[in-house]
Amino acid sequence: MSRAAVPGLPSRYPIGGQLPALYADDDFAQRFTAGLDVVLAPVFATLDNLHAYLDPRVAPADFLTWLASWVGVADDPRWPVETRREAVARAVELHRWRGTRYGLVEGLRLALGVHAEVTGDGGAVWSRTPGADLPPQPPARTLVRVWPGRAARADEDRVREIVRAMCPVHVDCRVEVLPGPPADEGR
Repeated sequence: MSRAAVPGLPSRYPIGGQLPALYADDDFAQRFTAGLDVVLAPVFATLDNLHAYLDPRVAPADFLTWLASWVGVADDPRWPVETRREAVARAVELHRWRGTRYGLVEGLRLALGVHAEVTGDGGAVWSRTPGADLPPQPPARTLVRVWPGRAARADEDRVREIVRAMCPVHVDCRVEVLPGPPADEGR
């Protein structure tokens, strides 16, 4: 999309009408300023609607990549435009949840349209009681189970790429891509 000359776009502030009365009937001055109006009309239209360019829900699609760079979102052109808009709009929230179960589940849902379940936290344990017995070791690995949601199937390579990017470095994640929701295993 181009915000250059837009055929037929009228200027809200025609220069010819703002000239001194001496030039009001001057054909050359009116034609010259009309040419400037054609060039300036898209500029004025863009500036008048600047707030819309900065709102990812209504910004032109070609501006989403630029907005994504502002908020640190990896903009994937393979995503549908609505998914890209949601990723930019929710970027700050998802950055706040980065490295958590919720952040990983929401990141996978947003990026790939899949459902996910994370078991094991790979985190630290502690006790508030001085001299207490050591707590049991946390599970050695975190399991991320993924199954299709809005997509017909889950792309395992992309799932692993996102899990690798969103999991903390010290957490060893194992990924399982399932054909459907996991069966209730006695929970």
